[in-house]
Amino acid sequence: MKKTVQIAIDGPASAGKSTVAKILAKKNGFIYCDTGAMYRAITLAALENNVDMDSEEALTSLLKRLTIDFSQEEDGQHVFLNEKDVTNEIRTNDVTNSVSKVSAYKSIREEMVHRQQVIAESSSIVMDGRDIGTVVLPKADLKIFLVASVIERAERRYKENIAKGIETDFDVLKQEIADRDHYDSNRKNSPLVQAEDAILVDTTGLNIEEVVESIEKHMKTLF
Repeated sequence: MKKTVQIAIDGPASAGKSTVAKILAKKNGFIYCDTGAMYRAITLAALENNVDMDSEEALTSLLKRLTIDFSQEEDGQHVFLNEKDVTNEIRTNDVTNSVSKVSAYKSIREEMVHRQQVIAESSSIVMDGRDIGTVVLPKADLKIFLVASVIERAERRYKENIAKGIETDFDVLKQEIADRDHYDSNRKNSPLVQAEDAILVDTTGLNIEEVVESIEKHMKTLF
């Protein structure tokens, strides 16, 4: 196997990217970087500090004052914003409904991409998001593009929210996911798009173990 390996996993909301990436990283001893959590962190900070979501300048200024770190704990990876654990806070509906807008700004993405590339330089990594294979890690050793039907993704997110005690209306959630797909795929800066050399994996009807097994078959070429 190469000295270091980069695996990029992209796809729309609730396609299973983070769950699969965490499992692959843990099984192979790689670093895991949840880029979506980084954008959620700045969105949370903006909400908490009443920063104007329509002002790219104000959001960029805010980001410069933020540190976003990850830590592997017994119950999984935690996210820290300026050294405060915000693992649960970044998954609230308010953050979910605003993160696409915040992450669409060019200056925000440029700074985040820089931070993500720095993380990837240290050792073998599994990174998931929406522009990993196209922008963040364009030379990744393996690129995966996960997809699933809107209904199945809504069902997954609904179950996750209920388990976390987050009150959720299924029909509203389904529409929000469809709207986010449209927004992410049509934004001007780093839109959600499958890289030409990415492998498409449709997770509709598959459980997590089956998705992981499918990707591991492609990983064998790296060893």
